[in-house]
Amino acid sequence: MKIAARFYIFAILAFLYLPILVMMAMGFNESPLYELPFTFSTRWYASLAGNTQLVNSGINSVWIAIATSIIATALGTMASVALSRRTFRGKTLLQLMLLPPIAIPWLITGTAMLVFFFYSGIGRGLHALLIGHVALAIPYVVLVVGTGFQTVRADLEEAAMSLGSTPVHAFFSITLPLLYPSILGAALFAFAVSLDQFVISYFLATPGFSTLPVQIYSAIRKGFTPEINAISTILLVGSMAVIVIFALFAKPGGVSDKR
Repeated sequence: MKIAARFYIFAILAFLYLPILVMMAMGFNESPLYELPFTFSTRWYASLAGNTQLVNSGINSVWIAIATSIIATALGTMASVALSRRTFRGKTLLQLMLLPPIAIPWLITGTAMLVFFFYSGIGRGLHALLIGHVALAIPYVVLVVGTGFQTVRADLEEAAMSLGSTPVHAFFSITLPLLYPSILGAALFAFAVSLDQFVISYFLATPGFSTLPVQIYSAIRKGFTPEINAISTILLVGSMAVIVIFALFAKPGGVSDKR
């Protein structure tokens, strides 16, 4: 039974990670057609340095993801505070309204945003792209930070205020430090949602400005090149490095390793 369970887990991990490992390996293969035997080469990374479209689109994606992460985390954390610590009319409805943006297919969401932005005068462009990414990321942030609030005792703030602290000082001195692992996790989630977003970027970006998913899609239509493997590997390694650093300093779920 244990052998079957281990095999099942190994099969799931292989299904998830084997395609990624193959993609990374083929970025170092000399052949542009993925021919075997494998011949190690960094030619595609050298070629990537001269591919301004892929490089610029990758930079665009990273900067948009960083901006989305900062804005969505700030707004989503404030919303989580209100939903977790305050009681007001319509609170349950607002909590329920956070779920549809996650469940609705992004194709429908992207189409709706394009129509709304067109008729409202917002139009397309970097500003619309950022608004769309932030709007999609906020529900994830609210859910992650809200889960972290479940591990933080509300009476700690009450005890601090009974000793003379103000509500604002009690929140920033007691609750926020306990929440920072969840807030960091939510920020990483928002970053990943933005970096991976294709539909919103495809609908709202203007000609001449492209994110990496859109540029990869356009490149594949013309003919796949291992340069795509190279830049995907760079972004993947960078993202994994950020996740490892986060894991070293905190445990997701609102509990820090430090005492």
